[in-house]
Amino acid sequence: MSKTSKCYLETITEILRTIEAEETESIDKAATILADKVIEDRLINVIGPGGHSNMGVEEVFWRAGGLAPVNGILDAGTNLVHGAKRSNIIERTPGYARAVFDAYRLGEGDVLVIINAYGINSMTIDCALECRKRGIISIGVTSTEFADQVPRTAPSRHPSGLNLYDNVDVFINNHLPMGDSVVTIDGLSQTMGPVSTYCNSFVMNLLMMRTAEKLIEKGITPPVWMSANLPEGDRNNKANEEKYIPRIKHLM
Repeated sequence: MSKTSKCYLETITEILRTIEAEETESIDKAATILADKVIEDRLINVIGPGGHSNMGVEEVFWRAGGLAPVNGILDAGTNLVHGAKRSNIIERTPGYARAVFDAYRLGEGDVLVIINAYGINSMTIDCALECRKRGIISIGVTSTEFADQVPRTAPSRHPSGLNLYDNVDVFINNHLPMGDSVVTIDGLSQTMGPVSTYCNSFVMNLLMMRTAEKLIEKGITPPVWMSANLPEGDRNNKANEEKYIPRIKHLM
């Protein structure tokens, strides 16, 4: 193993171990909320407002071993596939979140998991504020270290200078270090090896599994997707598809 790959592996492993050690209580609290919403036959709405944070949504949406009631809010405006720089501009546009909430019909009594590695851009903060206005329970997955080190006047910030972790009902720290990339390459001033996707995906999978455990504790078998690539996958997924395709925008 090279020095570079060893550094990358060790750093990722250390961060994931920190999440497991320090975020158990927050994850448990969030999972209780999600389990209750599933029992109410509501959806687990998940949004990643901006760039690669969308990957945190995709990690738990229509996913082998994932909960079926996850409603992945994959707005085209902030998705990199429709233009990386365009996504960056839109995530910095105040008020855009309101239109997304309307498009996905989010309202009172719903729950929304907001995944954003940095937790400072306009779309992210507006998601949290819009939840408060509409009576939606908000769960934030983000990094305090990153948010606390970015100046309040930075162009990437919401005009208010607010941080996501201060403006949600439940906050789960993904422990992302400042700058995201963590590996120093000899002869290169910019670090490489980003870790935000690992941080967000690990948190989200822990949250989904704990939610399933909460449901089982209440005597309810959680609806979970099987890989569609398995021979029995289509057959096993049929009931979930029939129930959730009419309710979840991006399932079909």
